[in-house]
This record gives sequence, structure tokens and C-alpha cells, in this order.
Amino acid sequence: MKYLIRKPETFMSNLNDEINSLLRRNFDTIFPEYIFEKEIKGLSLPVDIQEYENEYKVKAEMPGIKKEDVNIELNKNYLTVSAEKNEEKEEKNKKYHKTEFRYGTYSRTVYFPHEVNVNDAKAKIDNGVLTIDLPKLKKEEEHTKKIEIK
Repeated sequence: MKYLIRKPETFMSNLNDEINSLLRRNFDTIFPEYIFEKEIKGLSLPVDIQEYENEYKVKAEMPGIKKEDVNIELNKNYLTVSAEKNEEKEEKNKKYHKTEFRYGTYSRTVYFPHEVNVNDAKAKIDNGVLTIDLPKLKKEEEHTKKIEIK
């Protein structure tokens, strides 16, 4: 008797593909994918938000998005990053076996507990990661002043 040995990651991947195939064959006519795609108004950008003593640093994953297609709006209390990712030109006779890329409008709003200095904010994009440096707005120190009565 010969045993079939599979690596766990390969086994799970193959099992997932088989279940997907089985479900698609039996339920695609009842629940076609396009029904669910119309309900998605915008895709969410995954972000990392770091707070330091004098600034916030926001990083957003944006693979395949050009900097011309990114819009950043900043207010002293919040930041909104939006982007548009379009599918490449359609080719005749193109048939996908599987597609997991997501196309459409991405958007994310981040609120800050402290006000940020809008004028000194900086943004850069490198290797599909947008990094925005947002210095905190320095509050003027409250001074107590004694007033003499004349």
C-alpha cells in the first residue's frame, strides 16, 4: 500500500480550491458573483497608524496604484486617503482561471485624538506603501499671570 503525503499548506490550498469549485458549480446560477460586487461601494485601504511624541505616521498599502491616482485630504482632526485602481486594458480572448486582484475606488478616513499641523504634513509613496508624516499641532503653553490692581 502506497501513502499519499502532502504538505499542510499545499493540502489546505488544494482543499480550498476544490471546495470553491464545488460551490461555484452548484450555486453560481443561484448566487452569481456580480450581485455582491454591485453592493461594494468602496474598498478599504489597510493602514498602520503610529503615534510618537510629536507626530503621527500613517502608512497605507497601495500595491499597483499610481501616485497620480491617489487623493489625500487633511483636516486638523482627520485624514482621508482615497485612490482609484483600474483594471488593465481588456484583451480579446482573455479568460481568467482565477482572479483575486481588486479594482475600484479605495478609501480610508483616520481620526486623530490630537490636532495635526496641516501645513507641515508630508507624504511619499515607495514600493506600494504610502507614508504620511503628520506633526502634532503644538499647543501654546498656558501661562498664569498675576495682575496687579492699581
